[in-house]
Amino acid sequence: MKEYKTDSYDETVALGEQIAKELPKGSVIAYLGGLGMGKTAFTTGVAKGLGIDADVSSPTFAICNTYIGSANTLYHFDMYRVDGWDDLYSTGFFDFLDTDAYMAVEWSENIYGALPDDTCMVEIAKADENTRTFKIYKKSEVEE
Repeated sequence: MKEYKTDSYDETVALGEQIAKELPKGSVIAYLGGLGMGKTAFTTGVAKGLGIDADVSSPTFAICNTYIGSANTLYHFDMYRVDGWDDLYSTGFFDFLDTDAYMAVEWSENIYGALPDDTCMVEIAKADENTRTFKIYKKSEVEE
């Protein structure tokens, strides 16, 4: 497990960019953390790190936003409203697992059992108004 601290939106974006550059193609990144934690800022950095120039926004109402770059694709999911396996299947989540695209999943605790063992877990906590702490680890590193 690696731990990081950011003190601004820009630092959170930079951390996401750094982490994305270390991930193998087709990785799943799953966020744990409530509202206003910086998940979308981190995903903005992930997109940048993958060479995708896009205005990243929260997929709250779309369920999934797609960002396409010249070498990589990023599917950004919001699983907040997903309730059960039927809902999860309807998002296309499982179809995208079989591609070499990257997947960033907000509210991943709602689909934890469906996440692959090699998922990059990003646990975010708010220390104060601007400061966030990040714990980053593989799902397989956690005892179940």
